[in-house]
Amino acid sequence: MKRLFLLLLIITATCYLTTAQTKKAPKTDTSKNKNPSLTDSVNVKFPLKLNTANFSRIDSADMNLNPAVPIEKYGFVDTADLKMTRCDFEKDANAMVLFDRGEMALTAPEIILERQRRVKVFNDNGKGEANIHIELNNRFGTETILEIEGETINLENGKIRYTKLDPKLIYAEHTDKNKDVITFSLPDVKAGSVFEYRYMWARNFSRNFPPWNFQCNLPTRYSQLDAFINPMLTFSVYQNTANVFVRDTVSMGGFGHVWAMANIPSTRDEAYMRSAADVLQNLTFIISAVKVNGQTVNIDQSWSDVGREIAADKDFYKPYDQSLHDEDDLVKKAAALKSDDQKIAFLFNQVKTVMKYNDLKNWMSKDGIKAAWKRKSGSWGEINMILNRLLNLAGVKAYPMLVSTRDNGKILSNFTNIYQINKLVSYVPVDSTKYYVLDATDKYNVYNEVPFDLLNSYGLYLNKPKNEYPLVFMKNGAQVRQAVFINADINPDGTMNGTAQISSFSYHKGTRLELHKMLDEEKYKQYLTENDNNLKITSLQLEDAEVDSLPLMQNVNFKLDLPGTDDKYIYFNPNLFTSLHSNPFLSKERVSDIDFGCSNIYTINGRYKMPAGYKIDAMPKMETLVMHDRSIIFKRIIGEQDGYIVVNYVINYKKSLYSHADYADIYAYFKQMTEMLNEQIVFKKI
Repeated sequence: MKRLFLLLLIITATCYLTTAQTKKAPKTDTSKNKNPSLTDSVNVKFPLKLNTANFSRIDSADMNLNPAVPIEKYGFVDTADLKMTRCDFEKDANAMVLFDRGEMALTAPEIILERQRRVKVFNDNGKGEANIHIELNNRFGTETILEIEGETINLENGKIRYTKLDPKLIYAEHTDKNKDVITFSLPDVKAGSVFEYRYMWARNFSRNFPPWNFQCNLPTRYSQLDAFINPMLTFSVYQNTANVFVRDTVSMGGFGHVWAMANIPSTRDEAYMRSAADVLQNLTFIISAVKVNGQTVNIDQSWSDVGREIAADKDFYKPYDQSLHDEDDLVKKAAALKSDDQKIAFLFNQVKTVMKYNDLKNWMSKDGIKAAWKRKSGSWGEINMILNRLLNLAGVKAYPMLVSTRDNGKILSNFTNIYQINKLVSYVPVDSTKYYVLDATDKYNVYNEVPFDLLNSYGLYLNKPKNEYPLVFMKNGAQVRQAVFINADINPDGTMNGTAQISSFSYHKGTRLELHKMLDEEKYKQYLTENDNNLKITSLQLEDAEVDSLPLMQNVNFKLDLPGTDDKYIYFNPNLFTSLHSNPFLSKERVSDIDFGCSNIYTINGRYKMPAGYKIDAMPKMETLVMHDRSIIFKRIIGEQDGYIVVNYVINYKKSLYSHADYADIYAYFKQMTEMLNEQIVFKKI
């Protein structure tokens, strides 16, 4: 980090010297730059009057592109766009991005981005897109908005009418320690409107540059980034793209590059996708080399290099190398336990119980763990480094591990970028195959399982004593169980009453405990019945919620009105109190990989007393459905025994990850399995 800082300092100084030797910039009066109507934020600058001259680059001659490129100057709109009624390539869209263009200067001492975005609204459901939120993330340096303007364009009686955004209605909000958000709503937006806005964004120079997202929640007709690249800098560019670039060319005499895409589909939430961030089509930049005094200095890093630099950084370790009040008492109790597992479990649960997560998503600390321990609350990094310290004092070798949460996207092993990291946890290696990943900020984690939020991604493990900094792929090798046992009577009037015992192990237990706390009793019952109005839970009791080593037992008494019953027939499906009624894979196409998190076993066992005066008319066959690679096996055993229907369904998921290239097989398998799970037993009146 020190080496990189020195190089960047040299670049910055060189840029300033070059500027001084060419032309002295005129002084600017900033005394009137604050808009008093806005919520003040030290990281946001607003001019009293918008100076459109600052947008000269966007309005300059280089905007006169090939007519095939659908970018227009700000304020100029094609009547055809105003008359457009739907998106050609995503016909059910409520709105679409007509174009999104950015010009970014990747240089020192500041990174500058000028952006113009134009949106077409098709119907009333699309009007909400005119509520704009621009997030400023100051984690990598102070971000500022220098200029904003916007307008709505409507076609009324054959004439184009413009309604300008009032600068007084642009607001800044400080959302947390590292973030601000700029909000405004474009005026007079209705079905058929086109609205656009543009702004100038700046941030002080760092090795990390903002990504350019070609994709968003709306279909995008055209998206383009023009990047000016300081000739003293060389960049590595990570392309996460599915669409083909319509422009991918060098510009500005070799000092720039243009990337563009057309007809980009909207992002979509797909069942069992790990994170939308993993499949978002974008470009990410990072400096790989710099030129200093005519010499090229390579600063490209491996993940091991990043780990080594962090481990050597006193700003990282110093706040964590602090003693805690009364830590000796805890350590003494832990040290008296016989095994490392007992010590880990004890200290993990102590820290998890005592410390409250303060919602600060930081993996570094400013105030230190001593202050966090005193106030009994802290950030991700502070809470887990408290745990890390206590484990080491108790004789358990624990190390910091830097990770990326599920919503942040997984760490890319083939593209080193420290800014992929957003969380710190504690890592305890046991042997070559066994390890613990500990996150005491989540009250529903247990010590001997990788937190679900981190599964199937990498963590950077910092072993400073041995100077080892490998990436570790975090997974759960054990299968996780969810079981339902039902004992019920089917009555001649087409009703059922009985008991169910639902056993939730591991991650299923944590999920259900969290839901039970979030929801009231009635809403949790509705969750268990999947909002089936025919199924009523008359009583519910939870057992072993506080015992980590045991499953959560949910004991249920229930009544069920069997739908479809008439004077001659009674129908019922033994698939009760599961989430397995609906097929999660309905779309024939998919863009993301499938991530179940871990391998699972679901079992449904039932014993149903047959209704008096009825006989079996139809019953599903005993059958086994096997995925072609045997990674999923569904076995159905069903039969009649002494006046009871006995059911045993087992679904065995042996894999947790599938490539989107395998989706056709998953789609076909789940279609057939869901049909089998929903087959009914039919009784006929004798």
